[in-house]
Amino acid sequence: MKISKFTESQIIKALKENEQGRSVGDLSRELGIDKGTFYYWCKKWSGMDRQKLKCLKEFEEENKKLKQMYVDVSLDNKMLKDILSKKF
Repeated sequence: MKISKFTESQIIKALKENEQGRSVGDLSRELGIDKGTFYYWCKKWSGMDRQKLKCLKEFEEENKKLKQMYVDVSLDNKMLKDILSKKF
């Protein structure tokens, strides 16, 4: 997945400028992005403020940790099953 050169706060700032009346074309030219990218941002980030963004980041980080914990436990379980099946 390609990493964006814009942070989430920059994206939200651009969306707020659009809500205040600046045209999508002007913002796209200024930021050096395609209009489609801007509309994708609108779909994904519309209606978010900094507090919601912070909360979303925390949830994503927690989800990442939980997925890693699940992988570790399932690997341990598989190793134990393999050891038990070879013993008997």
